[in-house]
Amino acid sequence: MRDLLVAGGGPVGLATALYAARAGLDVAVREPRRGVIDKACGEGLMPSAVAALDDLGVRLDGVPIEGIRYVDGDHDARASFRSAPGRGVARTALHAALLDAVHDAGVPVEHRAVARVEHGAGCVRVDGEAVAHLVAADGLHSPTRRLLGLDAPAHGRRRFGLNAHLPTQPWTSYVEVHWSPLGEAYVTPVGEACVGVAVLTDRPGRLVDLLAHFPTLRRRLGTAELTRTRGAGPLRQRSRARVQGRVLLVGDAAGYVDALTGEGIAVGLAQARAAVDRVVTGDPGGYEDDWRRVTRRHDLITRALLTAGRHPTVRPRIVHAAAALPGLFESVVNQLARPA
Repeated sequence: MRDLLVAGGGPVGLATALYAARAGLDVAVREPRRGVIDKACGEGLMPSAVAALDDLGVRLDGVPIEGIRYVDGDHDARASFRSAPGRGVARTALHAALLDAVHDAGVPVEHRAVARVEHGAGCVRVDGEAVAHLVAADGLHSPTRRLLGLDAPAHGRRRFGLNAHLPTQPWTSYVEVHWSPLGEAYVTPVGEACVGVAVLTDRPGRLVDLLAHFPTLRRRLGTAELTRTRGAGPLRQRSRARVQGRVLLVGDAAGYVDALTGEGIAVGLAQARAAVDRVVTGDPGGYEDDWRRVTRRHDLITRALLTAGRHPTVRPRIVHAAAALPGLFESVVNQLARPA
């Protein structure tokens, strides 16, 4: 009987498999899609994510990121990473690097979906196959979470993310977050001649039209044409629990608040490591507390920013406050940058 099956072959699912292989577990990945998978993503990795991927032997392309810069019209605030740089990496490059590492580790990737999950005596039956544990890392709209009845209603605004690339030389070594009443626009250098552009908002529309609400960024982009736009959402997702028997949920499948702080991959990697540690020690139920510990800091800061951003009198002052209190802004950014 296999020790662990991972449902979902995105970055967090592949990282889960790598942690499991390194721990000596017999592990396989189920992912119905073949090859490199693209999706809407801010594409900026926090320093803790870079360190975790390096520890797993994942070799990344991309460019170093010095920190975070908030922009609102003529006002801006910068916070540099204190410990180490982050990295801007195109989502396809990140996924390709993880696929290479999984292949090198000898982990099989089966190209089929998980359709049925049943709890057995000392095992989980996945489409009739008995495995000791199942980790669901199959994304925001996790089919496994739904199969287990762990979906929970998500209240509040339905926010979505859109992203594309701009074939131009980066003008910054920071992740720029442009604020407007519409939402936030992210600029991430991902290569010597490529910049990622993403928008988070609760308003429908084409990316090129939404960018008109960020005039400072729109002027910087000039007449260059964006590549194909990808979208994701609604971003807010909730799960009733992160563990059910021998099934553990990691990454977006475990629940998600928002992409505002850009920490999704870092948190997902920390969850993957914690889940595998619990599988190794034979205590899957303990992962529920681990998940809360790993996500607490990220969720508190994200919720605080979302709450502030909903007030029309407060939102225009967020960047002003960050600029007026640079020490506090840098402290918050580096809280997000450190390992969970």
